[in-house]
Amino acid sequence: MPITTALTVFQAKAAQCDSLIASGHRANADGAPLFSALDREQITVAAFLNFFIAWEEFVETTFAHFLLGIPTISGVAPVRYANPPGIDAAKKMVIGLNKYFDYSNQENIKKAVGIYFEGGYPFKQHIDSVSSDLSDMRTMRNASAHISSTTQTALEGLAQRIFGAPQPGITLYTLLTSLDPRLADGGTVYSGARDKILAAAVLIAQG
Repeated sequence: MPITTALTVFQAKAAQCDSLIASGHRANADGAPLFSALDREQITVAAFLNFFIAWEEFVETTFAHFLLGIPTISGVAPVRYANPPGIDAAKKMVIGLNKYFDYSNQENIKKAVGIYFEGGYPFKQHIDSVSSDLSDMRTMRNASAHISSTTQTALEGLAQRIFGAPQPGITLYTLLTSLDPRLADGGTVYSGARDKILAAAVLIAQG
């Protein structure tokens, strides 16, 4: 099934990102890191960005297949308000008159699913449930894509909200790898966000 495949691919890419981060932080027998601090930072940020891109790909792929009438894993076919002839046409329909569709923007996604599917099913409910996490990830994604006073201010604002105190000059790497005080399992900011997005993807695919 296309939806099962899309979910499996997303989960595999997420696991690859985890593996990349773990490999970047390996140490030798004496406990010394195998990679420099700069290498570890670049590897981690690249892995995070890859995960975010994989989420966008999952949403685009499942959106297009649901628009073709493909059912969820549970067997429920979303009620659709369009009937494109094929996968490429479905993707172009979502883009509309724009040059591209920004799948990193959850508000865009929620508007689109509301237009093309009754009740936004199966996307809206589950995207709403991780709305804050998606907004946080987009802030971090912007910081990874380009450094400016605007993205740095947004990153510091996010860090202050997470840690409850000002974090002037914090880097994306530090934020991603820091323990998240909101998590009971002692996970990092990255792992916490990753787990919530992966769970949302499972629920979307299941329907």
